[in-house]
Amino acid sequence: MDIYLLYAAVLGYLCGSVPFGLLLTRAAGLGDIRSIGSGNIGATNVLRTGNRWLAAATLVLDAAKAALPVLFARYYWGEDAAMVAAIFAFLGHCFPAWLGFKGGKGVAVMIGSLLALSWPLGLIFCAVWLFIAFAQKLSSLAALTAAATAPIFAFVIVNEWLAGAVAAMALLLFFQHRENIGRLMAGNEPKIGSEKKAP
Repeated sequence: MDIYLLYAAVLGYLCGSVPFGLLLTRAAGLGDIRSIGSGNIGATNVLRTGNRWLAAATLVLDAAKAALPVLFARYYWGEDAAMVAAIFAFLGHCFPAWLGFKGGKGVAVMIGSLLALSWPLGLIFCAVWLFIAFAQKLSSLAALTAAATAPIFAFVIVNEWLAGAVAAMALLLFFQHRENIGRLMAGNEPKIGSEKKAP
């Protein structure tokens, strides 16, 4: 194994595993985000506190913690290392070692990774997410649809290698959304704006 790919994997995981949602909500005096809503540390769950600015900050920082190691790895070690960094940033966010391997669902991290790997692909992912979110009012369905189509766009826009890396992230995102998928199939997934804020 190329030592630089190992460096990229470690860098991606360490950056990805920084739990900004948890850190920001604690700093704001809102307690442990893991005791609210779905219990994950991502921006969607932070929004359940009722603090939109905090949720927006979590979204931006979660995207940045994926984008930065990807850009760093590409600059110093090449394109293959950048894709490895993206996958491991996703793994770090979803399965942070210091939080018992229980993290977020990976949507913001995937956005940051895709924007860094291929900004047109990242914008398409966001456009698909927004279209489904506005049309169906289901955040999870929007994320799943955007993730499912991203490898196809990656193949068309860039190449099969990026498509493979994006497919790996998409599969992880689907795994993290397995409970949402169950609720979508049962027809009882909460719509955007229908969830109650945390007390």
